Amino acid sequence: MLRGYQALRVWQLSMDLVVESYRVSASFPKHEIYGLTSQLRRAAVSIPANIAEGHGRRHMGECLHHMSIANGSLREFETHVRIASRLQYLTDADLQEILRNAAEVARMLHGLANALRRHRSPGS
Repeated sequence: MLRGYQALRVWQLSMDLVVESYRVSASFPKHEIYGLTSQLRRAAVSIPANIAEGHGRRHMGECLHHMSIANGSLREFETHVRIASRLQYLTDADLQEILRNAAEVARMLHGLANALRRHRSPGS
């Protein structure tokens, strides 16, 4: 990767998910502060953090490993969002917007990982 991770659109969109997770979870019940609120926020923060960490690794395999972790955190984030929705902590509009944005991040993570694999093995 030639540019800094901050220039990656997938990192920027995943940062937007972090902001969104903090916004929506601020209205969760106070008894969820150490439960769902914390888990949702932690999973959201892990996505751009792992993209950034992967970008900083020397070896392509390590970079791909962190992209995989970011993808796993994204799936965890989506699960927490769906749980919050089932508990009626989220509006339907918030749920749909978050899931739409998460799907875009997933698509971009997949594309980035594929590009990195092609770069790693140009003959493939």
